[in-house]
Amino acid sequence: MNKSIIILFCLIFSAELLAQYHHFDAAFGLQHADVTTADIDNDGDLDIIASGVTSEGTVSVAKSFVYINNNGAYELQGTGKGATYYQNPLFEPDLADPTVIRAADGWFYAYGTQNTWPDGVNHLVPIVKSKNLIQWQFVGNAFNSRPSWKSAGGIWAPDVSYTLGKYYMFYSVSTWGDANPGIGLAIADSPAGPFVDQGKLFDSESIGVSNSIDPFLFQTTVADTLQSYLFWGSFFGIYGIQLSSDLKSTVGSKFKIAGNAFEAACVFEKDGKFYFFGSLGSCCEGVNSQYHVNMAVATSPKGPYRDKAGNSILADGQGGSQFLVGNKSIGWVGPGHNSKIVTDDAGNHYFIYHAISVDKPNLPNGATRRPILMDKINWVGGWPYIISNIPGKGLLKAPVINP
Repeated sequence: MNKSIIILFCLIFSAELLAQYHHFDAAFGLQHADVTTADIDNDGDLDIIASGVTSEGTVSVAKSFVYINNNGAYELQGTGKGATYYQNPLFEPDLADPTVIRAADGWFYAYGTQNTWPDGVNHLVPIVKSKNLIQWQFVGNAFNSRPSWKSAGGIWAPDVSYTLGKYYMFYSVSTWGDANPGIGLAIADSPAGPFVDQGKLFDSESIGVSNSIDPFLFQTTVADTLQSYLFWGSFFGIYGIQLSSDLKSTVGSKFKIAGNAFEAACVFEKDGKFYFFGSLGSCCEGVNSQYHVNMAVATSPKGPYRDKAGNSILADGQGGSQFLVGNKSIGWVGPGHNSKIVTDDAGNHYFIYHAISVDKPNLPNGATRRPILMDKINWVGGWPYIISNIPGKGLLKAPVINP
């Protein structure tokens, strides 16, 4: 790309930053800021210089702050604090239906649906890792070979948890329009794999739920006893079932927590409440995708989950309260199928999900290209929200991750 075009882009980007941050960094009280870009550290990345005034008593003092761009993570120069800001997306080209965990080694690992990347490799659940949730590096694939218990289908929507001293992956095997998809379990000693398949947990026919995909493991402690539930489902109802103590089999009967509006359920426990996040709409139609995320809350993991108006989401067509939607004007559509909620070292919660770039909606093979994005979850009156309910644009405050 022509260097003048890059500079022009960065100047436009800087203007957008000012529109978003009338106080560029509230921690320093910087006001009336001018933002420029330059390669301060001569590494080929354009860094950001914010100049403005701060108030010291009755005196206005001019100050400048330099944010060094280190492969997409922005650090306030001279502080040694690590990443201060970041930009979406977190990782490209594709990590659809992501699941993110913090492993025992301190690294964050993210896993995504099987897909063929621009490198021409069909990745059997690609794995990437990061120290700070911002700068990610490819690790490898979770599986050395495809699970054999179903003759056809891709490995979709892996859900990984570090529990019982190992890494447990519940995953779907399905094709588009599959009459009998299913969910399996694989276990690894390392977050980088390889994951050893344990076989099928159930399929649509055996469990009695059409389109049994998109598993999500939820664990909670009741009276000092760990209880484990698997939630799953895609547009034929969201269901749950209790799992055995070794997580390898189901216990008792299934129960329903949401109607047919949703897929890709996620349940998050906070302050004695259980928050349901589910994806709605078309996931994979490029720039025309209507995927989005709604939410509801309950006082039990089994529900009933209700939206802000008090409506139960059990009824078919009842979609909960809006949480995250796409917007072509900011360059991202179809946000959804989020990971487990991630908590940083300051107790802040982050929402990690895939979305579709308006500028790059497809992979070379024609499949929808779905990189991962991240936004901070804010809380007011016991309800979570993302600013403006849309993917974050510009420089965003980085999670706090201790060394």
